[in-house]
Amino acid sequence: MIDRSHGLPLARQARAVGISRGSVYYRPRPVSEADLALMRRIDALHLEHPFAGSRMLRDMLWQDGVLSGRRHVATLMRRIGIEALYRRPSTSRRHPHHPVYPYLLRGIAVTRPNQVWAMDITYIPMARGFVYLAAVMDWHSRRVLAWRVSISMDPGFCVEAVEEALVRYGRPEIFNTDQGSQFTSEAFTGLLKNHGGSQKATAAPP
Repeated sequence: MIDRSHGLPLARQARAVGISRGSVYYRPRPVSEADLALMRRIDALHLEHPFAGSRMLRDMLWQDGVLSGRRHVATLMRRIGIEALYRRPSTSRRHPHHPVYPYLLRGIAVTRPNQVWAMDITYIPMARGFVYLAAVMDWHSRRVLAWRVSISMDPGFCVEAVEEALVRYGRPEIFNTDQGSQFTSEAFTGLLKNHGGSQKATAAPP
């Protein structure tokens, strides 16, 4: 796209192809030997202390006589793809007054679509906090049938995802979830009962 050997100035080439002039002059710098050694040490410390973040790793490096700033340690952690392991937002809390549903899948072979659907909630880290993702999946095809995101754990976004899946694909014989309060709420279980009596199951024996 950019020909550095061409007689046309680089700035004019950049304007012609619609990219910034700064990106034309940028040349990636190779990783220094010092940083490579530091990344190897950070990786080794992470294996020993997977809960350690950039501050704790910086302190451990200082104890080894390696003086490096927290931001530099954080940059190298991102470069080698590691992060501290810590308690994540809870996506499955049982409600004390909701009914407990039986486990219906023990010994059952899932051999056809719409025999068993499953649903779960996970979270997506954002720049400030996180959002929750709920997805409905057919166990036979492993296809995601519907999904919704929400900034709260209110059952509404789970109900909306199931409603879409039911409209598009019919109903399952068994609907499998954990015992999270979203999945045992009246809004959620009532929806399944109103669509042909799909059996509600838990993801594991209670």
